[in-house]
Order: sequence, then structure tokens, then C-alpha cells
Amino acid sequence: MRSRLFAVLSAAVLAVTLTACGSDSGDGAQVLRVGTLTDAPPAIFFDDGEFTGFDNELLRDIAKRQGFEVEFVGTEFSSLLAGVANGRFDIGSSTISATEARKKTVAFSNGYHTEYTTIVTAKGANLTSLEAFKGKRLGVVQASVQDDFATNKVPGAEVVRFPDYNAGFAQLRNGAVDGWIVPNEIGNQYIEQNPSVPLEIGYKIETKETPSAYAVAKTNSELLDKLNKGLAAAIADGTVEKLNTKFYPDSPLPKELEPKGPGLPVTNPGV
Repeated sequence: MRSRLFAVLSAAVLAVTLTACGSDSGDGAQVLRVGTLTDAPPAIFFDDGEFTGFDNELLRDIAKRQGFEVEFVGTEFSSLLAGVANGRFDIGSSTISATEARKKTVAFSNGYHTEYTTIVTAKGANLTSLEAFKGKRLGVVQASVQDDFATNKVPGAEVVRFPDYNAGFAQLRNGAVDGWIVPNEIGNQYIEQNPSVPLEIGYKIETKETPSAYAVAKTNSELLDKLNKGLAAAIADGTVEKLNTKFYPDSPLPKELEPKGPGLPVTNPGV
């Protein structure tokens, strides 16, 4: 992937004035607005004028199977779920962990990926346990599951919140924060694409109980059903496996998502 994937892109520049969701394309297909990020490769990013990454390419495949089209719109993560809940976006696509707290705001599709939460540090910092970060500054994307992790599971750390991944990485690079909490693949990608910056993964833990899932409004059970049916088909015929190989070549696919696997069911209370 090109290093320019990490250029800072303003969500305000990418976003357009939004009116009603679910418009109609010229060929009669329903066009759904998808809120996504620009700077979290290989999951979600903006390249050559197009939103791409594992999450967004899988969503394109699901949309094709289910007879609708998608229009991606850049946004900040902190406002994404509210945007889905209030109808600004039809779908949220941003490696969103399907936590119980978030289910109070939106409904989630079944899971399409699992993650490891990692803390990226300066190389040789020897920050390899959560206790080691007591009194240290930890950078996170505001309102992300990593924000929750830092707040609730890293005792004594000072949590520093940023609007996006690029901002957090910049502060880690210049030493303004001691650690940067991100999904494992995103951390590895930034390290790989910035070899002149001496960084390493200091701490890592699996978070399989809250898989990544697409977010929809709690009232939109029809769309939720379409996403789940399309995802099941993409798992069954190996599309998820192929996308995983393309975007996460060093990460094994969870057995649940292998062809003909059972998938990663997500329950939505009251939906």
C-alpha cells in the first residue's frame, strides 16, 4: 500500500451536505449512505479518490448481493454511531466493535472480523504490561473501543483523545504520548509504512467477544437482515477469506469466518 494512505484527510472536506438517506440511483437501485473513516488501513481508508479497505470492500460485495448500492462519506468516529442512529447515515462501516453499550444506540450486523487491541510504543520503551502505563499518556481515537479500554482497564494512565488515527500517530511519533491504543492490524500497518520511526507493539490482547460489525439504526430491521444474509453468503463462498488474505496477509482468518463456517452471530436486544 502506498505511504500516502496516511495523509491527513479532513472529514469536513470529504463530507457532503446530507439530506435524506436511501436515495435512488439512475438504474433504480437504492443508494445507501455509509459513514466511514479515511485513515485506518487496512480496514478502512481513502486511496486514489475512493474509500476502500477490508470493511468497505466487503460491504460493497454484500450490497451487490442484496441489490443496493453504497455511497461512502468520511466522518469522525466520535460522531459515527450518532449519525447512524439519527438517520444521517444508513450504515456505519469502521471496524466498530459490537459492544453492549453501543447496542443501546444502534443495532449491529453479525460480526465479520475479530481484533487484537494493541498499544504501540517507542521501540525499547519496555512498556509491556498494563501496569507499566501508570502515569503515562495514552492516545486513543475518541469514543472508540480503545478509548473504553484505556479508561477502564489501564489503571492510572492519562487518556489523551484524538479525532482520528493520523492525529494519534503524529503525537506518538513526536513523543507527546507514551502509547497509542489501536487495533493490531492498524498499528502494524503504521509501523510498516513508517520504518524511520522507531516503534513497536508493546502490549496486545484479543477482543474476540466483541467482533467488528456494521451498524444500522435500531428501527431498520430490513437492512439488518440484508446485511446478515449478504455476509453469510460472503462467508460461505470464500469471499471473506479472499478479502482477509488481501488486506490482512499476516493475520489468520477466525475459523468461524472460513468458508461454510458458522459466522460470528451478534444479538441485538429489542430488535
